[in-house]
Amino acid sequence: MIRIEALRTFAEVAEHGNIRDAAAKLCRTPSALSMTLKQVEDLLGVPLFETDRKSSLTDSGRFLLETARVLLRDYDRAMELVADHAQAKSGRLRLAAVPSVAAMLLPEALRGFLADRPGVGIELIDTDSTDVRLMVETGQVDMGIAGAIADHPGLEFEALFSDPFLLICRAESPPGQQGRPLEWEDLAGLPLILNEATRGLGSAGFQELAGRARLSVRNVTSLIALVQSGMGVTLLPALATMNLPGTLSARQIADPACRRQVGLYQRGGRIMSPLGRAFRAHFGAFARGRAQALGLAVL
Repeated sequence: MIRIEALRTFAEVAEHGNIRDAAAKLCRTPSALSMTLKQVEDLLGVPLFETDRKSSLTDSGRFLLETARVLLRDYDRAMELVADHAQAKSGRLRLAAVPSVAAMLLPEALRGFLADRPGVGIELIDTDSTDVRLMVETGQVDMGIAGAIADHPGLEFEALFSDPFLLICRAESPPGQQGRPLEWEDLAGLPLILNEATRGLGSAGFQELAGRARLSVRNVTSLIALVQSGMGVTLLPALATMNLPGTLSARQIADPACRRQVGLYQRGGRIMSPLGRAFRAHFGAFARGRAQALGLAVL
């Protein structure tokens, strides 16, 4: 079998018409090239050059050169693709993220990440934290960005930042007009609308309110519409409240435990692709920087 480098040696000598120039191009000695050419001719059992000067090809030499050009072009292209993949310049990355991150952080983060990676494709799914973790665990996505929970075997979590939960209510309502941080007692008579973001909140004051809740909504758009209609109040992380309609107000909760941690999830024990590692490093640095700029706690 003729090795790819032997084919390249033959092609360079044939293109240059002499061994000296081909040796300079390949950074090898003329004697090494001569030996390689002899090995190729011995393997094929036919001469490839009309004379020892290597200035003209035989019929077999011309046929081999035409074939070698195709093989070398395809080989070089394949090696470029492999190198691009190893350098995180190509490939496809599947991401899942909670809506607040998908809307407030990922657009700019992805724009910067993809700017010099024309061979990279991204598939993004925005859903709640429960589904994000499930999609990472089952391999539907390569990486997830969601709120933390106490324990989730099989997943690795890297905390990025934390933000407080805020009460979302109508601006003209009593809590919307309150100037100080709200205590749980201030909300005692208000119907609370639950959502997936609040699932992990263990505060006793919140749990008491949640026990009386009659509505639970997973879609943020529907949740906001219900609050606007006067059906009740809800809690959302601060990052999710930055584009609220003017008719709604986001009020602070006095309970310091009323916070979430946001970070990156990946399947445990799995070696991530070069593209995945590059995105994780890029987004981690970006998210922490943006969180700091927004006044959120960086982790």
